[in-house]
This record gives sequence, structure tokens and C-alpha cells, in this order.
Amino acid sequence: MAEHISKHGLWYAEFGAGDPLVMLHPGGGGIDSRALAPQSEGFTGRFHVFTPEQRGHGRTPDLPGRLTFEQMAADTIGFLEEVIEAPVSLLGVSDGATVALTVALRRPDLVRRLVLVAGVFHHDGWDDGVLDGEPPDFLEASYSELSPDGPEHYAVVVAKLADLHAEQPAFTAVDLCQVRCRTLVMVADDDEVRLEHALAMYRAIADAELAVIPGTSHGLLVEKPELCNQMIESFLTTDPITTLAPIRRKQDS
Repeated sequence: MAEHISKHGLWYAEFGAGDPLVMLHPGGGGIDSRALAPQSEGFTGRFHVFTPEQRGHGRTPDLPGRLTFEQMAADTIGFLEEVIEAPVSLLGVSDGATVALTVALRRPDLVRRLVLVAGVFHHDGWDDGVLDGEPPDFLEASYSELSPDGPEHYAVVVAKLADLHAEQPAFTAVDLCQVRCRTLVMVADDDEVRLEHALAMYRAIADAELAVIPGTSHGLLVEKPELCNQMIESFLTTDPITTLAPIRRKQDS
């Protein structure tokens, strides 16, 4: 593993060799790229993996003002242009999925394939009560281990995230129709994301595939890493098959 800081100020690590795969970490409670360890370690034999950390998360400092998905997408676009300089496979988890979706909508030329794990396209996609209350204490301890802003800044980041989640994202099914790349929508069968919402995302994106991971929760990538990694790697490295009895894809068969 090598560690760097991009010209746009994002800390990132890179692993392995092969086709570029950029993975965007969850964001609730200031989670950082360590949450993606089962994937960054599992994919290094097949991909050149990059794990940038968003502003105010992990080893990337916060900036003054509100936190928005458009800002984080712009930071990620700058990262892709500077560091990768080619279309990538882009995987995002939870808030990272929303950032990845925003990047795919704003700069489709930069995204070859898209994996959206346990994320929402509209803030009403979260199940009731998920965003209520304070983050668990271990997230504050985790934040304090890495943040260049110091432990005392954690409350500022939590407040910014609460404001973010109250209003964003706010994409519509019509917006999702503009996603051009092949997309995998992955969700747990007992997720914090409403299954109906994940299904709506799958239906709205023209070239989408859907994976519901049984016996898992919002932490599906950690709970069943082998299964999730196998499905993601297959999606990223193989072409779609011709199905025998298509319904949704009938017009393309």
C-alpha cells in the first residue's frame, strides 16, 4: 500500500495493479476508508485500487462551510482527472454511493462501470429512524485516531453530516435515467436503505443490475465480504450474458 495526498487535498491510498478501481467510503459519523479494508485487500490481485477520503473524513481535513454531495463529487472528479487520467470503475458505499452516483451524472466520461452499495438517490430512501440520534461512540474514537483537524472537530463534522442528510441527496428517477454506464445496485436484505428505494434506483437506471445480499445489514461488505467481492469482481470484469427469458431487458435482447 502507498499513501498520498492529491493536489486537490484528498488523502488516498493505492493497492495492487491492473485496471483502475476507485472506491468511495461510507460517510455517516465521519467513517473513513478503513471501512473498505475487505475490498481493498480482496481486489488487489485484480485491480489497481484507489481509496480517496472525502473532506472532513479520515486523513483529509475539513474545509469551511457546508458539506454537500456536489462538493464531494467535485473533489472526486478532480481526483480522477489528476491521479487516474482515464475512465475508471467507481464503487461507492452508503454516502460514498451517492457521491459516486453524482460523479457518474456530472462526468459520465470518467466512469466506465458503477457499483452503488447501500446508497440512496434521495434522502427519503433511508428507513425511518436511521438518521435519528447521535453516532455511536466508537465512531468518534475512530475519527480522533486519524483526523488532522483534531478530536474537538468531530462535533463540527457530525453537525455538517446531519444537515447534509436532512436535505440531500434529492435526485429523481428522471435524473437517474441520465446514468449512461453499466451499473450494479447492491443492497442488504435488512438494510438501512429501503428495499423499495433500491428497487426504484435499479428500475430507473437503464443499464442496471440488482443484487440483494441475503442475511446482511447495512454493513454487508464487511459481513459477507467473500460473496460481495465475488459479485462485484464478476460485474466489473465480465460482459453481460444473454438471458433466456428477459422481461426488463427484453427490448435489448
